[in-house]
Amino acid sequence: MSEKRGSCSEHGTVTKTRTPVVICVGSWLKDNVDYFKPPVCNKFMHDSGLLKVMFVGGPNQRKDYHVEQGEELFFMVKGDMCLKVMECGEPKDIIIKEGEIFRLPSRIPHSPQRQADTIGFVMERERDEGELDALRYYCENQNDILYEEWFHPVSLVVDLPPIIKRFFDSEQSKTGKPIPGSIKPAPYPLREERLQSPRSLKEWLAELSPQLEKDGKATLYSEGEVQLHAWSKGEHSLNGEMWLWQFDGQSKVCLPKVPQTTLEKDGSLFVPANTTFTIHCGTGILLTYTFIARHGN
Repeated sequence: MSEKRGSCSEHGTVTKTRTPVVICVGSWLKDNVDYFKPPVCNKFMHDSGLLKVMFVGGPNQRKDYHVEQGEELFFMVKGDMCLKVMECGEPKDIIIKEGEIFRLPSRIPHSPQRQADTIGFVMERERDEGELDALRYYCENQNDILYEEWFHPVSLVVDLPPIIKRFFDSEQSKTGKPIPGSIKPAPYPLREERLQSPRSLKEWLAELSPQLEKDGKATLYSEGEVQLHAWSKGEHSLNGEMWLWQFDGQSKVCLPKVPQTTLEKDGSLFVPANTTFTIHCGTGILLTYTFIARHGN
């Protein structure tokens, strides 16, 4: 079978064609380094389907908290970050260190805090029609809500700035006190649970190596919307919209009606929805990221 070789010298760009485009993550980050500095601080690698893949830089110190009905997945490529959350109604700082991965469940207020010269991977999903996000500010005691707006997001880059401006122009911003009656009941219950700690992805995969050796597959996340699996050795048939990231070693990907594609270490590939394809894992580990939308459950 003919082969399209996707080495890390092929940087690639976002594409909507049927031809697979291999993107070396490290090279892509270097090519787009200016996007990860203020005032932008982020860039999507893929944003044309349910699955949204972006990378975010810093510094970015925020006072607002974001609430959404979907999950988010965080992985720090370079440096550390602090994810401020409200856990069971109390403020908590979750430190995600370089090389660590963290799944944020749905319906938890969160506020990413990033330092300069850091880069993190964030994965989230497209919102369904009628789904609502919130941008929320808390009083100094961090328990009472000072100000919030609920909205259906089309593009957070476009949607958030007007809300932030309205807050800083508001009486609540000037006084630090909420206006009686201005905070309405949330359209859905927020999640009340203790969160898992971030984990080193490398160490986690090392722990799973006996299972990978035996079965050729291991699951890292599957209990919620985020589905993250590791693959090694052998041939595996998959279906659906996925982002593939070669953690180490090499794999071959066979998509319908296109030449076989090789993924080498740090190479990535976006597979469109409703696609049945085959991966042939040789050496190393291939990670597959996808979403199963559970609508905030």
